[in-house]
Amino acid sequence: MHRALCPVETLYVGQRSRAVLSCTLRGPVDVPALSAAYDAMTEANPGLRSRIEQDRTGHVLRLLDEDERPRLDTRCGDEEEAWAQELNRPLPVGGPLSRAVLVSAPNGESHLFVLVVDHTVTDGHSSIALHNALWDRYRALAGGEPADETPRPRWPEPVSRLLPPADEADTAKYLDGRLEETRRHPVALVPYDAVTGDGTGPDGRIEVRRLTLDADLTARLRRTARDADVSVHALIAATLLATARRRLDGDGPRTLGCLSPVDLRSRLTPPVPAAALVPAVTTHLQTLDVSEESEPLELARTVHGRLSDFLARGDHFHELRITPEIPRNPTLQLATVIATNMGVVPGPRLPDGLRAVDVRLVPAREQYFPQAGRSPVMACVVSFEGRLSIEFPHSTACFSPSFMRAFRDDVRAGLLRFVTAAEPRHGDAALA
Repeated sequence: MHRALCPVETLYVGQRSRAVLSCTLRGPVDVPALSAAYDAMTEANPGLRSRIEQDRTGHVLRLLDEDERPRLDTRCGDEEEAWAQELNRPLPVGGPLSRAVLVSAPNGESHLFVLVVDHTVTDGHSSIALHNALWDRYRALAGGEPADETPRPRWPEPVSRLLPPADEADTAKYLDGRLEETRRHPVALVPYDAVTGDGTGPDGRIEVRRLTLDADLTARLRRTARDADVSVHALIAATLLATARRRLDGDGPRTLGCLSPVDLRSRLTPPVPAAALVPAVTTHLQTLDVSEESEPLELARTVHGRLSDFLARGDHFHELRITPEIPRNPTLQLATVIATNMGVVPGPRLPDGLRAVDVRLVPAREQYFPQAGRSPVMACVVSFEGRLSIEFPHSTACFSPSFMRAFRDDVRAGLLRFVTAAEPRHGDAALA
């Protein structure tokens, strides 16, 4: 049993990128029930128990044999050390495209659950939906409730085959325009601080600097966005751009790029449910002249207006159609900052006696290329249960932890300046 990858999905094969979802738990965990819940998820979603193979026509997803399919991995250990280990542990080439791990403290009351899924078969929204569905199944099994019948395994349709009809000439014209735009407005990238003169750095590992706002501060940031008639995403993107500009040399404005992933699920007819494990995302790249004197709220209005116009024109469909051109023309997605945004999403629903004290979503990949000397800065934004979190993953072979801590702190300060535009109340911003 296999399914061919469409050209858009094939782009992720070489990237070896993955979504890393984690959940810190307090209370007893029924390990057999959790194992059965994960088995149910892999049974219903063939991509989770598949490998990527190349055949004569391209790449395919092929089901693993029964003895190769992924099972819940359990062990004892320290939560923080385990999270760092799983973040840096690749999914094996030729092996399953998902992994589930439960790391428990010796007392059996503290746990870390980590779910890793290859981006070839998921995106941020579907990985969160999968994580919540797994815990829904666990809750039923642990409580002795009759679980919903496991859906019949089926391969989801690639999103690139669900796009509305388009004239090939229009797509070619759109591509020509995008390429011309990248030639006319090349963007500045943030230089690495960990590399040496020969383009090498220390042995790299993935680390993450994190910024969180409590529910009150998050609500006030949303109120600021609403009052300014922009999105929270635009406020965050503007803050990232202003922070990046301060890391670049020279006086006056520099051309910076902001890459915003765009969820396609609700924009297709019929809509694609979040539970469908496919990468259903495209991107919007815009360039802006940013100086150290640029007003962040004006930057936010520009970001918001351009992204809104992009969607209103239907260019998000064109953007997905030209995705196969990216390996030949990487400037189509080359940006100073990458600002993802999952929006406000629910956390897992757990049985009585077990609670989630933290939920995280972090993207990771295999190669960070310190020899390039500079790159975009990635910010993964999600609000679990109304609490904003921004994750800054990076390789220590490129950006040092101190550099990324300072970058994170500047973003925090910029967001708090937006927050003060709303009614002041007591709140807390946490850093990690």
